[in-house]
Amino acid sequence: MYIGFIGLGIMGKPMAKNVLKAGYDVLVFDFNENSITELANEGANKASSGKEVAEKTDVIITMLPNSPNVDAALFDENGIAEGLSSGKTVIDMSSISPVASQEFSTKLEELNVNFLDAPVSGGEPKAVDGTIAVMVGGDKSVFDKYYDLMMTMAGSVTYVGEVGAGNITKLANQMVVATNIAAVGEAMTFVKKAGADPKLVFEAIRGGLAGSTVMDAKMPMILDRNFEPGFRIQLHIKDLQNALDTSHDVNASIPITAQLMEIMQSLKIDGLEGKDHASVAQYFEKINNITIESD
Repeated sequence: MYIGFIGLGIMGKPMAKNVLKAGYDVLVFDFNENSITELANEGANKASSGKEVAEKTDVIITMLPNSPNVDAALFDENGIAEGLSSGKTVIDMSSISPVASQEFSTKLEELNVNFLDAPVSGGEPKAVDGTIAVMVGGDKSVFDKYYDLMMTMAGSVTYVGEVGAGNITKLANQMVVATNIAAVGEAMTFVKKAGADPKLVFEAIRGGLAGSTVMDAKMPMILDRNFEPGFRIQLHIKDLQNALDTSHDVNASIPITAQLMEIMQSLKIDGLEGKDHASVAQYFEKINNITIESD
């Protein structure tokens, strides 16, 4: 099986490397030549367009920022669709609108091409060590066929339903993650204002009902004042916007998500959109005029 991989950013680059490490032949394309060269130095083959990737490979993986990027990669001139032939498969691992995923799938069905929407969770550290969580929508038989391929990049790969269900699951994930970070930030500013040590409080509550993977990952970053991105605020804004748009399409009310979007917009105004989403805690620090740090 010859694998095409398009999109070699913060997440895509280490994911493609893990496919290579698993022994697959991989053909890569990105508009960033340095990323292509880095993958080529590790054994990947280089392509000059999405069309070339689609022509030469059996399955094409895309890992791109948002719905318009995937649309362009698939259907623009020299894009993936121009190189596809009957029976091939596109696995889109981008986090995008589920409505867009369904539209892309419908268009590709006309070419007799399979489509899976397979967004991921875990951020750059888990992309690097190959333990991301993958949530997949599409035909179950296609999922089964490419399960082992997706597991080369992941700690878990879960089938969640028809096309679009993958991105619905990812949006729900992002809503919960944002809420967790905001709860930690708000609680720890309260702790600091009330005169206790946030580090000691964190150690006391992390093993109880309030503990979470998010708390364990983000609280040390907050205490260390390390907001370098594993997952950028601007990308979380994108996910929350997709959640809000989808909620309007399906007539769902998600007021907490709407408030979190406004918090992240405030951080963007402060120039923090390129920082890790742990920076949500800085919103609560700002309005309380304190810093969450150990005594």
